[in-house]
Amino acid sequence: MASRTLGGAFAVVLAAAAGLAAQDAQTPEATVAWAADRPGVGSAADFRHAPFLRVAADPNDIVQGVCTNCHNSRRLAGNLTLESFDVDTADAQAETAEKMIRKLRAGMMPPPGVRRPPEEELLELVETLETLVDDAAARNPNPGGRTFQRLNRPEYERAIRDLLGLEVDAGKWLPNDQMSANFDNIADVQALSPTLLDAYLNAAAEISRMAVGDRNAPAVNTTYKNSQYVSQHPWDHVEGAPFGTRGGMVVEHTFPADGEYTFSLVFTSGANSRMEDVDISIDGERVALLHYTRRGGGADDRGFTPVGTEPIFVRAGQRRVSAAFIRRQEGPYEDLIRPHAWSNAGGGSGGGGITTLPHLQDVIIGGPHNPTGVSESPVRQRIFTCRPTSPDEERPCARGILTDLARSAYRRPLEPSEVDGLMTFYDMGVAQGGFEIGVRLALEAILASPFFVLRLEREPAGVASGEAYELEDVDLASRLSFFLWGLPPDEELRAAAVEGLLSSPDELERQARRMLADPRSEALSSRFVSQWLRLQDLYKVRPDPNFYPNFDENLADAMKRETELLFQSLIREDRSLLDFFRADYTFVNERLAHHYGFEDVAGRDFQRVTYPNEERVGVLGHGSVLVLTSLANRTSPVLRGKWVMEVLLGTPPPPPPPGVPDLEETEESKDGRLLTTRERMEMHRASPACRSCHRFMDPIGLALDNFDVTGKWRLRENGLPLDTRGDFYDGTPVQTPPELVDALLKRPLPLLRNFTENLAAYALGRRVEYYDQPWIRSIVSEAEADDYRLSSLIMGVVQGDAFRMKRAMPVTTVEEEATNEETSEDRR
Repeated sequence: MASRTLGGAFAVVLAAAAGLAAQDAQTPEATVAWAADRPGVGSAADFRHAPFLRVAADPNDIVQGVCTNCHNSRRLAGNLTLESFDVDTADAQAETAEKMIRKLRAGMMPPPGVRRPPEEELLELVETLETLVDDAAARNPNPGGRTFQRLNRPEYERAIRDLLGLEVDAGKWLPNDQMSANFDNIADVQALSPTLLDAYLNAAAEISRMAVGDRNAPAVNTTYKNSQYVSQHPWDHVEGAPFGTRGGMVVEHTFPADGEYTFSLVFTSGANSRMEDVDISIDGERVALLHYTRRGGGADDRGFTPVGTEPIFVRAGQRRVSAAFIRRQEGPYEDLIRPHAWSNAGGGSGGGGITTLPHLQDVIIGGPHNPTGVSESPVRQRIFTCRPTSPDEERPCARGILTDLARSAYRRPLEPSEVDGLMTFYDMGVAQGGFEIGVRLALEAILASPFFVLRLEREPAGVASGEAYELEDVDLASRLSFFLWGLPPDEELRAAAVEGLLSSPDELERQARRMLADPRSEALSSRFVSQWLRLQDLYKVRPDPNFYPNFDENLADAMKRETELLFQSLIREDRSLLDFFRADYTFVNERLAHHYGFEDVAGRDFQRVTYPNEERVGVLGHGSVLVLTSLANRTSPVLRGKWVMEVLLGTPPPPPPPGVPDLEETEESKDGRLLTTRERMEMHRASPACRSCHRFMDPIGLALDNFDVTGKWRLRENGLPLDTRGDFYDGTPVQTPPELVDALLKRPLPLLRNFTENLAAYALGRRVEYYDQPWIRSIVSEAEADDYRLSSLIMGVVQGDAFRMKRAMPVTTVEEEATNEETSEDRR
């Protein structure tokens, strides 16, 4: 930049031509005074006859004259001092420079209430910092590195389904995944422990039995539970259950052998029905119709006698089992008249209990009894691709089966020695029980292998620690597939990797675009976007049923799906990311549309609708976001403002100082009147220690306060009109959601860069560090010409050095053992 290169010379801008009023130079005298206050920009006399000129100060003058007022060694605002920071050497202090860039681009520094330099000077400062840091990064690129990744719960489930066609619940064996940088696939928190290794071994043993079947399986009871927050109203049909039913439960249950099984049901809720019929179906075919009556005769009696079936013969395999109430009538039920008849509702345990109709709580499947063998199933047909007709054919057949399974499971070609190792397990199984047991034991070994459980990326021989290298094509294929699909690579991608084609940027982009067009790219919505926006927190907020009796988990599910479908539509139609914030349409089913007050929407299927008015816009009008940023009994503009700053802008406010009273402590005024949320907030932020952060958060949250806890539009709170007026931190008045979105889109770069940063973290499986920021900026900059279409941002990540390359790191114990195992196999 001119001001930096000339070391104190000035850049002159024609304010009149730019349409900018000079903030400090509106008269000749003011111009002279302004220049005198800025040493090094030239003689004051140079400006005496040029009141229309604008002078850009040396960026260091802003840092040392403005920023250090707060960011010094005494105050340490933001735990940062800039006293020794020199803009000219920003590339040597890149980590600090990146913190400054983030705040300056968002317009958050200097903060509200502090006299700001002219916007041109702040722009000059941030552009200078970016240029210096980006140029240094271009001279010495750093693709970063990470340790191995392991399959987390969702990836494990998807990998098993992709390999065997078997639906499993990884939560039966694996502990909860630890979140880091918003996501559950970040390598630095995916440590392995003896307990976790045992969990993977147990999962491998049980899944292999589920897949192959077990004619000697013992009789056991498997219990499936319904969430107490799920509504089973007459209009709530569970997908997969027969039409004409309401509520109940649908599960995928694996029957290990042909035999007899019992089905038992446990009920809860209900005080207005003495008899209900329950349909039990397997794969859509009714196998039993159960009748039960309420135990006792008192109006307050809520207990039901558990009911069950006589033994029913079922063939082996994974089958869809449904247990659902026969729908007895349409129209209003007594639960709309007496919504709190069930005690759990009044106790605030959840909206799902607000009904007097019976709920199905548990389904217990017991068996097998009197097993007779194992029938063929789709899963077995996928495994047993050949059938030996003589003893001589058994080993060749088994070897072919295991080669195909292991190649898909390990996500790469196999060496003959690796198949030899699996055949050792096969031989052990044959000695125990014949051909099928041999295949089952070898399959268990495949599922327990580190080459399946861990996403290991091979390092070329001779690479020194800290040296950058390109990923092998098979490893790049796994990165791409788990990024876009949350799945292992398909056959076409694996074939391209084996042929070495993915090293070509053109082929890599072709494969990525093919995968984006595939329905399996929904993983970017259900996995990436859901975690980025923290939609899992939606289920942590249970709106108080005394105030919000019609909210239940069914509605929460619909809200989450709405957000996922909006993002998926942007991928499918290749629209601009900015449409995620400014879209005038959304996706709703009848239940959600009724909740929002939309008309002319019928049915359980989601459909695209245009917002009927300007109350809602983009994702900030979605119930998912509005509920997860609320409390159970009231809205929280602070939480909503914090969520926007942290999740959308990537500029989280600091934690509150110790000793600050909770907002609940200001519940009532002196005259006993209930205060509005705004009044409590104003009392809360009276402290100077609180005011600095609340000036950022509160106006954002207040602009969304017309939405209640459940995302419904309202005009009053506690009987008083809502006052949602406020000033965005850049001074823009905001009062409504559309005005808030407009204020955010005035500076789109923070939104775009923060999204891209999260996208890259999810794709790489590691945190995005300060040295990655030049790459993030380049992706967004190049996408500008394409109106920031999602495909441009995704391709920018895929084509980046950080995605295709890796910096060598010290080898971990697990990786060393896996490498040694592979080397020994190769030698054999």
